[in-house]
Amino acid sequence: MARVSLKRMHGQLRANSLYLIVALVVFGAVVFVLFRGSSPGPSEAATGGTVRDVNSVSDSGQAAPAPTEMQPQPQPAPPGPVAGQPPAGSGSPVAVPAAQAQPNPEVAAIQAEAAALLKSQPGRLIEVRDKLNSALKMPMSAQQLQTVKEQLSKAADDWLFGPAVFAGDTLCDTYTVKPGDLLQVIGRRHKVPHEILMQINSISRPESLQAGRTIKVINGPFHAKVYRSAFTLDLYLQDTFVRSFKVGLGAPGTETPTGLWRVKESGKLIQPPWYDKRTNRTYRATDPDYPLGSRWIALEGMEGEAKGQTGFAIHGTKAPDQIGTAASQGCIRMYNGEAVLTYNAMFPVYSKVEILP
Repeated sequence: MARVSLKRMHGQLRANSLYLIVALVVFGAVVFVLFRGSSPGPSEAATGGTVRDVNSVSDSGQAAPAPTEMQPQPQPAPPGPVAGQPPAGSGSPVAVPAAQAQPNPEVAAIQAEAAALLKSQPGRLIEVRDKLNSALKMPMSAQQLQTVKEQLSKAADDWLFGPAVFAGDTLCDTYTVKPGDLLQVIGRRHKVPHEILMQINSISRPESLQAGRTIKVINGPFHAKVYRSAFTLDLYLQDTFVRSFKVGLGAPGTETPTGLWRVKESGKLIQPPWYDKRTNRTYRATDPDYPLGSRWIALEGMEGEAKGQTGFAIHGTKAPDQIGTAASQGCIRMYNGEAVLTYNAMFPVYSKVEILP
């Protein structure tokens, strides 16, 4: 009996040793996956939910030091409301109804009235803009939707991007610069970046702003709506349509998440280093194949699929042929010039980005 018991104990010890070896191998694999090395730079979010954070850019709009990639962390819940900031979901542009098969006669009448009014009385541009913008809330055909947006884009060349401020416009105003004023502070007061004020007032450097000068100011913030099915990004000032841009979005398996986002605080960068986790390579702006283009606008998720997510961004591209396609790792790609305009318009925290199917 003792001999049989010893033999059985020996067999149990061998089995326990085998389990211990297997457990050590599995533990080592988990440690390797969790703590493998990382490289600096922001990255597009990829499959599996691994995300990267992005460092800040100074108020002068100059590129910040190379951001350092962070180890993957559990996704945090979106921050609560901050004093002086709008609550989540507020201030977003109004929804645009889906296109219908037949033209809407009421929309056609508004378009005809707007065109006639603008031709006979150009000074009533704001009235024309507001009529056309209200038409966007109505059901209409795809062709009507395109032409209404084209009319609004053309109007924005004058009321927004031109030097004039039109009577009755609540979105634009004038401001006389006082001694000691900084363009960054003026922009922050109106919830728009100082870069957009430089653009519309032809100011080459923020430091060149002179006391006594009257400048055009914009009452922000700007917002964006991205339509995944159409590969478009529509830019709004408050709830007034400004521009529509073609964009590239996430490839199958790394789709751009729908939902409500906002521009991350201190998340705007000029040509930052970028880490591609697929190839374990860090790209810098001086590299011939640097993929990000001109600007990086980091986003953080607030509602829907986007809630709690980071690592996604709006940015330029080195591959303009991929605009209008699903080829990114989840980010929103734009032509470089259009990425600069969007960068100039979007104000951290206040500017929302709604991504729709």
